Amino acid sequence: MQTSQIITASAVTAVALTLAYALYFDHRRRHDADFRKSLARERRKHARAQKAEVEAEVENQKSQLRSAVMAANEEGYPEGVEEREAYFMNEVAMGESLLAMGEAKAVEAALCFYKALKVYPDPPNLIGIYEKTVPKHVLDILGQAIALGDSSILSEPIE
Repeated sequence: MQTSQIITASAVTAVALTLAYALYFDHRRRHDADFRKSLARERRKHARAQKAEVEAEVENQKSQLRSAVMAANEEGYPEGVEEREAYFMNEVAMGESLLAMGEAKAVEAALCFYKALKVYPDPPNLIGIYEKTVPKHVLDILGQAIALGDSSILSEPIE
């Protein structure tokens, strides 16, 4: 026998075995109630595991955001008009550059926009601008940061 015949025979055998297993699996799925139940059980178990993973990720993101907002508030913000303006421009520019890096930097970008919001003279107006320019998922994170930090920045302009 030649090598090409051996390789062809092996490939045909592998395809035949794969097809036979697929037919066997399909037959069991259609006719065996216990097998169907075990498949459904595994599907539900997998769905629960994915849901728990997503919830853990969301909780982790919230805790990171909470600690970042607390650190930013403890760090403080500039007092003078020129310093506030420079700080605002720096934070907005940093937030936009983080947005350009992708969705992985969404929390950091939202934190930059939050810091800029804290020093802006008219926060409700700036939020309107953010709604038009910032992606929704980052805007949602910004809303969480505002809720965690200081929601009074939405009610009145800074003097």
